[in-house]
Amino acid sequence: MAMGMSWHLITSGASHGPPKPGAPKPLDPAALVELQTEAFTQSARQPGFNVAVNVPVKVQPGETFEAAFRRIGVSPDEAHQVVAALANTIDTVNIHAGLAFDAAIAKSRDPRGPVRLIGLSMRTGPATAITVSRTFDGALKLRELEEKVHDDTRVAQGEIHGSLYESAEALGATPAITAQVAKLFSHKLDFSRDIHAGDEFKLVFDRKVTESGRTVEAGDLLYAEIGAKGQVTRFYRFHAPGSAEPEYFDEAGKNIKGFLLRTPVDGARITSGFGMRFHPILGYTRMHQGIDFGVPIGTPVFAAGDGVVEEARWSSGYGRWLKLGHAQGWETGYGHLSGWAVKPGQHVRQGQVVAYSGSSGESTGPHLHFEVIEHGKKVDPKSAKVPSGTILAGRDLAGFKAERSHIDQLLTGKAAGGAQLAKADTAGLRGRTASE
Repeated sequence: MAMGMSWHLITSGASHGPPKPGAPKPLDPAALVELQTEAFTQSARQPGFNVAVNVPVKVQPGETFEAAFRRIGVSPDEAHQVVAALANTIDTVNIHAGLAFDAAIAKSRDPRGPVRLIGLSMRTGPATAITVSRTFDGALKLRELEEKVHDDTRVAQGEIHGSLYESAEALGATPAITAQVAKLFSHKLDFSRDIHAGDEFKLVFDRKVTESGRTVEAGDLLYAEIGAKGQVTRFYRFHAPGSAEPEYFDEAGKNIKGFLLRTPVDGARITSGFGMRFHPILGYTRMHQGIDFGVPIGTPVFAAGDGVVEEARWSSGYGRWLKLGHAQGWETGYGHLSGWAVKPGQHVRQGQVVAYSGSSGESTGPHLHFEVIEHGKKVDPKSAKVPSGTILAGRDLAGFKAERSHIDQLLTGKAAGGAQLAKADTAGLRGRTASE
């Protein structure tokens, strides 16, 4: 057909109104080329019509499938015919605005003649698509297409331009992977102040990927590195024998899981620091005993550390307020919330979503007020000397060093089997990617 789907595919279907698809069979590259050549030839031979052209189509609000086809000039009869063919594979009734597909249409050589639908191509998932093509005798043929998916360890490195999310996504990282990275570095870096354009980052992560390079599913983040403030911070994932779950360590084997997060929300900017300030509502200068992070209403708020929910209630000027109690006399407070995700007495883990930011109480706009309390005294969250993480030793340290060595080999391209290095240059991002 006229779309040219350049996939390694599986296919099924039949002419004259396809039956419900059965178990598809693998299609090797040679067979794919033959099938595509045949489809192009067929579309070019439609008697009385010009060669087909590709038209991108997007379903508009309130529009039906048939209406979308008629909008590009397809006759009502042909629109009904192709929708009937698609109904064997997808739900053609409950469609949503924005659904996109490519249609191949051929215009009649007679200026007053109709437009003919030669075929269409529509992605139905990260690794799947369907095509409908018209054979020489005018019948429609439906095919299911599926790319092969394989496990892959991805090495992505580049510079931050725009945001870390944008830069990492351009190199194959999913939002889930980048969220892990942001949460990981929140122990050490303030993304609103410490990260600048041009800072370098490196990520190593597992994923399931199609042959065309599309990430289907993100796996584990194995390594993360960011160069900021004139120094490089590196974290390695390691699952010590006997531990409940994997954790992250620096190159020396020190657990980077600090006692408290420095930033309990993603993508935040500091709008007001700790210290004396003019209160925008009360109209006089007084002590601001926390840090304000400017974030949209409803942004997830993370527990700064392991602990217990002490308070989840309305608290005067703080509005909806949450207070967590941690070990060794430490507490954290979260104000101006739009809602809570936990209840008093509940145990929470560091990084767990405990609330959602808002603008309740004495607030001039959406933000999170964050406090750190040491033995009853409120201290600056940025300079508080909280306890540090543990350090691996003995067999655990030896196992960690072996894992660290493997990651380092991936980063230098010296791992078994080698790594193919390719340049990536999209949307101002300068970087490189490699896969093992």
